[in-house]
Amino acid sequence: MERERLGSRLGFILLSAGCAIGIGNVWKFPYVAGQNGGAIFIGIYLLFLVLLGIPVLCMEFSLGRASQKSCARLYETLTPQKKGWRWHGKVALAGNYLLMMFYTTVAGWMLKYFFDTASGAFEGAGPEAIAAHFETMNASPWTLVFFMGGIVGIGFLVCAAGLQNGLERVTKVMMILLLAIMLVLAVHSVFLPGAREGLAFYLLPDIERVRAIGWGQVVVAAMNQAFFTLSLGMGGMAIFGSYIDREHSLLKESVHVAALDTFVAIVAGMIVIPACFAYNVEVSAGPSLIFLTLPNIFSAMPLGRLWGALFFAFMTFAALSTVLGVFENILSATMDLTGWSRKKTCLVNGAALFVLSLPCALGFNVLEHIEPLGAGTTILDLEDFLVSSLILPLGSLLFVLYCTTSLGWGWNAFKKEANTGRGARVQEWMRPYMQYVLPAGIALLFVTGLLL
Repeated sequence: MERERLGSRLGFILLSAGCAIGIGNVWKFPYVAGQNGGAIFIGIYLLFLVLLGIPVLCMEFSLGRASQKSCARLYETLTPQKKGWRWHGKVALAGNYLLMMFYTTVAGWMLKYFFDTASGAFEGAGPEAIAAHFETMNASPWTLVFFMGGIVGIGFLVCAAGLQNGLERVTKVMMILLLAIMLVLAVHSVFLPGAREGLAFYLLPDIERVRAIGWGQVVVAAMNQAFFTLSLGMGGMAIFGSYIDREHSLLKESVHVAALDTFVAIVAGMIVIPACFAYNVEVSAGPSLIFLTLPNIFSAMPLGRLWGALFFAFMTFAALSTVLGVFENILSATMDLTGWSRKKTCLVNGAALFVLSLPCALGFNVLEHIEPLGAGTTILDLEDFLVSSLILPLGSLLFVLYCTTSLGWGWNAFKKEANTGRGARVQEWMRPYMQYVLPAGIALLFVTGLLL
């Protein structure tokens, strides 16, 4: 079967960035940046994006383009004689399923809140009513399962239409709308009365805040954000590498994708933090920011229904862009393993992922008595821990070792593939860094992630 191809370079960049751009860009980055010294944190983050994120991204793209396969088959295609690597392809595929087992519920929250905000559910509502709304939603198994199922259905319907006609076409439109909505929301936020203090908190360097927290803590936070923002280690980027031509070097493409992902993260902060300061609301991280803090702000804001609906449309697009990217990785791996058609693969995986996602959706109500990581934790917390703290860092470490050592594919093969095409090139002087320092940095992130 001939390998499918993306129709354009723009489609490749938007798809890859869309897969990386997720809800964490909005509910984590602004808060972490503000708390850790503003511009100082952002500067350290950008440094580690160059040192950690972009090299691993380039390696994933190279593995996909060279093998023309998904994570499930790339090892046996590139080094058929080295069978010890193949198990990681299966673990990476399992990681994609595990990620979607909880991400579909979170994406369902966004879709539900878009409809609620657009219909005026929060107009005139006080903090107690807004908090009760979130609790009521999570207490209803039917509500969570319905919207989770909606996300699964939308994702597989888009992917079933084909790589170019479905995934690429829809993601292009969605990402352009996402960026347009973001810019409108950011301009609105920065011109709110009192927003200047929020911008200063977010974007100006604050050495005293860094000293109070500790330089070590700030550096580790920046390393984590830079590394995990690109969703590396599970073959999600390798799959898009397998769909593109050899006209452009992969280091150049990696820089473009990382830049777009970072742009979204930074602009998200310009939406959230000035609005929090303008309405004298505590900036928080995680679901409380999205489902409690911001609805309170929109409730008090003139034309809050409009701005709230636009915000949750943006959040829904951000969530769906990740869902579509990961679904495509799952589909491609399944097709590589089974030889099934795209439509049959979508049907089987759609049903499987709906069933696999039920424990997370029911973990807030029917199964809330299950607290896998201790009191107050949910099934979502366990699944998130397995993906974020284990599968992503260890998978990235394996990709780096495979690309830079003779135990795997090797430095020369990686460098040749990465440098095919026009644009920035992987240089020979980078080899000691990528072979020794980069794996050590990822290992450090893995250990600190388990300890903190």
